[in-house]
This record gives sequence, C-alpha cells and structure tokens, in this order.
Amino acid sequence: MSGPLILSLTGSIAAGKSTVGQLLEARGAVHCDADKLVHRLYDPGTPGFEKVVGHFGEEVVGADGYIDRKVLGSKVFGKPEEMRKLTEAMGSISDLIENEIKSWRENLNDGDVAVMEAVNMMEPGYARWCDQTWLIGVSDEVARVRLKETRGMSEEEANQRLASMRPFSARAGGADWTYMNDGTPDELEAAVDAELARVRALHSQGALAESVFEPWWEAFKEEAKAAAEAKKAEEAKTSG
Repeated sequence: MSGPLILSLTGSIAAGKSTVGQLLEARGAVHCDADKLVHRLYDPGTPGFEKVVGHFGEEVVGADGYIDRKVLGSKVFGKPEEMRKLTEAMGSISDLIENEIKSWRENLNDGDVAVMEAVNMMEPGYARWCDQTWLIGVSDEVARVRLKETRGMSEEEANQRLASMRPFSARAGGADWTYMNDGTPDELEAAVDAELARVRALHSQGALAESVFEPWWEAFKEEAKAAAEAKKAEEAKTSG
C-alpha cells in the first residue's frame, strides 16, 4: 500500500450519490463535493461571477448577492450550448478538481480514504485522477418521485432534469463499482459498507485492480469526436 485511496463518486440526479458521500465521510473519508468546490469559481467578486451575470443576466443573482444556482440551473440544464457558455465563464474546473486531488495525494496518510463527488466526474475525465470510480444509479420512476418530494420540483422540472442526464447504462462500463439505488437507505448503507471494506482491503494489500475508467474515457472521447464530426457534416450538407 502506498498513499491514500481516492474514490471518484458520481451518478445522476436523485440517485443518492451525496448520501453515499456522507456515508463515506461518516466512516472517516475526506469528502469533497466538486459541485460546491466549483461554486467558488463564481462567488461574488470573482471574474467568473461577472461573466456569468454578464451572459445569463441579473436574474441569476439571488437576494444574498450570490448566484442563485436553481435559477442558473434552469437556464442551462438540457441546453448543451448554454452549459458550454457557463463552463467557459467559470474558468478551469479541471484545474480546480485536479489540484484538490493532488493535495490529497501529498497530504493524506497511507490507507486514508478520500472521495471526490460530482454529477460529471466521468465525461470530462476527472475520474482519471482517482483510484476507483463508483457510479450510483436510479430508475427514472424513483428519481422523479424523489425530485418532486424532496426538492419540490414540478413534473415538468423533474423530467427536464432527468432528460439532461446521461443514461446509467452508457456510463456503467467506466465504473469500478455500480449500484442501482432504488431500494431502502439500509440497503444502500449495507452495499456501501461492503464495497468500502472490499476496496480498502485490496488497497492495503497492494492488490487493488487498475481502474476501468481510463479505457472507457478514451473510447468515449473517440465516440464524441465522431458524433461531432458527423453532426458538422450533416449541418454543412443541410446548409449547402
């Protein structure tokens, strides 16, 4: 064993990934919600704040002077071009996450556990800096109920959010552990405990398998590139 065990934790909205992060934290892991980390990029007084407000308008600023993430989310979820503009306005999310993980590598002890949690850990490649990737899923039917009951979303809002998520099946090949969280909290806790014990034991023995994430990510990038080129060619054909 050498160094800490660093987990990448991801999943679609309402899947319960934050609950998994909290369970890991309660068991001694260092836990970072990357989404909250990223919010620092557009805190008041930062260049990101000015750019976000400049593009999306003053209505995204809440009464407290901070960006209202719910309002901002309604402007970008399910809208790839708007999401791209938001990402550009905020600055380098990649550097922010990578530097946090590097600090764990440098400062945590052998055998310590740290987890980086985010909705989008896989597609941008952030998970490649971690030792294992955990993917938490949920059926649309269960997710829709959770979104309405716990977040007060309307049916339309819940459907919009769910439609913006990449399917569990499209991501499962890049995860070292997958769990479909349609059951009870007790079942989720038991599954997390079992997997954590398994990977910690392997890590302590120096026997933890290499993550399956990077080969998946390389294939994902090639597919995304091919799809973009095909779309561009189709647009050129249509406009011509």
